[in-house]
Amino acid sequence: MGRTKITRRQFVSKVTIGTGAVLAAPAVLGATGKTTLPAPETLAFTTLGKLGLKTTLLGMGTGFSGYNRSSNITRAGVAENVIKEAYLKGIRFFDCADSYGTHPYTAAALKEFPRDSYTLGSKIWVGQGGIPGTDRPDANIVVERFRKELNTEYIDLIQIHCMTDGAWTDKEKKQMDILENLKAKGIIRAHGVSVHSLEALEACSGNTWVDAVHVRINPFGESMDKPDPAAITPVIEKLHAEGKGIIGMKLIGAGKYKDDPEKIDESLKYVLGLGTVDLLLVGFEKPAQIDDYIARTKKFRPVK
Repeated sequence: MGRTKITRRQFVSKVTIGTGAVLAAPAVLGATGKTTLPAPETLAFTTLGKLGLKTTLLGMGTGFSGYNRSSNITRAGVAENVIKEAYLKGIRFFDCADSYGTHPYTAAALKEFPRDSYTLGSKIWVGQGGIPGTDRPDANIVVERFRKELNTEYIDLIQIHCMTDGAWTDKEKKQMDILENLKAKGIIRAHGVSVHSLEALEACSGNTWVDAVHVRINPFGESMDKPDPAAITPVIEKLHAEGKGIIGMKLIGAGKYKDDPEKIDESLKYVLGLGTVDLLLVGFEKPAQIDDYIARTKKFRPVK
């Protein structure tokens, strides 16, 4: 896959050290001999639930308006540039998915930087539509393709994408078991789900397989599982109390409020104020947005 192979012992050693140790340190030469750039002191860090995955509170979602293996940044031809700029400005979590088509751009953008200096998440698509073709191979085959596309030995987080059925934990049991096996082998570090209904979100509670959950949350009820956030927040609180990593998405209503600074501030203040959302995802489309969100996030979660 283009990178030096590592043994299982070396892999365990690397992940035991933790991404946070690399990020918190001054610029040093990583295992690859490449310079590790530290995240700016103005950028807060977070740990995803009980996973132990330490990364930046603010992450980059690469799939704004993502479908059929494309997204706004791939269609605009700026994906590699924006992802690289996000890293250079301190972002250390990059959220991908099969349906976004951003794996090769993410690999190209991050190729200069040591693998253990950033966290990669991706999602498998098991439903109809969403990706080209009708073939939906099992998760082990899909994740192997992901590793090649991302040019990485391991992926930090793999999730089942866009679950809406409250019975998804039964219907996707085969894929869940496969992902559990990949986790045991060190091919992935954690697994979970991205949900698009309250019923699917509620099904995560009490399920020990779920390490992390993508939740749609903002104070406006826009592009959420229910139009009243008060119906969602108690479920998020429960999942957080169970130790699951909570990843907030649709913070600005799937882009509806992206040009409204007051709405952006209102949403960031609200979501961070919940105290139950570990990581914020924003679908940056240009470098200037990265600086803007870093500054806004700092207002509501000061770096200590």
